[in-house]
Amino acid sequence: MSQTPKILVLNGPNLGRLDLRDSAIYGTMNFAQLSEFIKKEAAALGLEVDVQQSDSEVELINWLHEAADAKSPVIFNPAAFTHYSYAIRDAAAMLKAPLIEVHLSNPLAREEFRHTSVISGVAHGTIGGFGPDSYRLALIAMKELI
Repeated sequence: MSQTPKILVLNGPNLGRLDLRDSAIYGTMNFAQLSEFIKKEAAALGLEVDVQQSDSEVELINWLHEAADAKSPVIFNPAAFTHYSYAIRDAAAMLKAPLIEVHLSNPLAREEFRHTSVISGVAHGTIGGFGPDSYRLALIAMKELI
């Protein structure tokens, strides 16, 4: 009987400060509450998660490298790095397990510069616009992928 791998849930810049951001776009949870929501939803699905957040491109790349080496599935909200970080894209492309891109907001309903994702092309899929439920939906999809 094979054990379900731990899913790495990565969150990019400024997500650690959700409580200070526009609640009409990002909702009312702070990052600690979002992390607990993700862990609770994962447990309800019989999944184990490791939720991380960093404002550092280097730290996110290092975590992606570790996930690639461990063949760990990743749910990733790259935040602003979504639109321009080719270094993060290249690290994400090294993953051997599934990658799902998530966003609290719907980037396509926002400013034009947010309409392009350099990450989507190396992800199995993208889920956005559902607030915290974007993560829940990504967990459901990831369970099917793994």
